[in-house]
Amino acid sequence: MTQDLKKQRAAAAALEYLREGGLVGVGTGSTVNFFIDALAAVRDRIAGAVSSSEASTSRLRAAGIPVLDLNAVDELEVYVDGADEATRALHLIKGGGGALTREKIVAAASRRFVCIVDEQKVVERLGRFPLPVEVIPMARRHVARHLARLGGEPVWREGFVTDNGNDILDVRGLAIPDPVALEGEIDQIAGVVTVGLFARRPADVLLVGTPSGVVTLSRDA
Repeated sequence: MTQDLKKQRAAAAALEYLREGGLVGVGTGSTVNFFIDALAAVRDRIAGAVSSSEASTSRLRAAGIPVLDLNAVDELEVYVDGADEATRALHLIKGGGGALTREKIVAAASRRFVCIVDEQKVVERLGRFPLPVEVIPMARRHVARHLARLGGEPVWREGFVTDNGNDILDVRGLAIPDPVALEGEIDQIAGVVTVGLFARRPADVLLVGTPSGVVTLSRDA
C-alpha cells in the first residue's frame, strides 16, 4: 500500500469527528489536502471552516467550503491537521510546510485536535525530523545562536517566507527527551514567533493510517 493511500485512510477517518452544522479548523499539508478532498463530499454537513494557511484557504474555497476568519468565531469544535512526527503520547513536530504559527493558534482555539498521519510519521522520540522555528527576520542569527547552544544545528530555510512574513529555522540533530520543556524554552527566546513542537497543547486524537486500517490513539484512553 502506498503512503498516499494510508494518508487517505487517516483523512477519511477524521470526518467522524465533525459536528453536524458546526465549524471545523483545517490545517496544512499533504495529508490535510486529502482531508479537504474528503470534506468537499460532505460540505453540506458543516457551516464552514477556519484555515491555518493561505494554501488551505484556496483549496477549501475551490471545494465550495466557506472559510471564516478565526476572529469571527468564538470556539471551534474540532481542528484537523497532520504532523511531520508524532509520538504515542500525542506530542508532535509540525511546520514542515511553514504554517506552524497559524496551526498552533487554530489548535489552541479548538476544543478537540484530531491529528491525521500515516504510520511512517509515528516515532518513539521526536527529533529525527528537523524542528521548525518561525522567527522575526531581524532576529534570525540571534535565535540561531541560542538554538545552537541547545545542541541543535539551525539552518535557515532560504527562499521561504511564512504567511506571516517571517523566516524559518530548521533545527537538525536536536535531542528532545522532554518536548513540553523544550517548547517552553525555545518560545522564550527573543525573536521566536513559535516553535513547531506541539506538546504543551498536544493532539487529543491521533489517527494513524496503516495497511490494515486506521489505528486510533487518544489522550482519553
